[in-house]
Amino acid sequence: MLTDLIARDLKIIFCGINPGLKSASDGHHFSGRSNRFWKVLHQAGFTPDEIEALKDAGILDYGYGLTTAVSRATSRADELSGIEFDNSIDAFKAKMNHFKPKCIAFLGKAAYLAFTRKKQISWGPQEEDFCGAMVWILPNPSGLNRGFSLNDLVKHYRELYQAMS
Repeated sequence: MLTDLIARDLKIIFCGINPGLKSASDGHHFSGRSNRFWKVLHQAGFTPDEIEALKDAGILDYGYGLTTAVSRATSRADELSGIEFDNSIDAFKAKMNHFKPKCIAFLGKAAYLAFTRKKQISWGPQEEDFCGAMVWILPNPSGLNRGFSLNDLVKHYRELYQAMS
């Protein structure tokens, strides 16, 4: 089981689509060997050092949190059904309304598309807020996402970091 790392009034809550099997087994976010989240976060400027997945709770010290749109762990996010997103939206909205982050950064487009029923969105900031928070869409840092190099990911994440600084 993967638990949220979350607190009230965070600068940014990074929202993954769902936990990977290794992360769920370990109980630590982005612990899969090929996941680039922690490396990208550091290189984009969010953290002065690269946080180790086993010390993921340290992200709260910087004003950031971690959650997932759907709690069920899978080896690939495309194993989730639309019904699972539909069944998760109310709890997700309640969580965001309670914790009131300034920004929700969705990692990948899938969850935001499912939650908003939009057909198409672009990377970066979105026009509408979500539960009172600014929304930013970032590429998923999963090692399975071969469409984005490490440098591409860092560039996208750095844009968010600079916008929030």
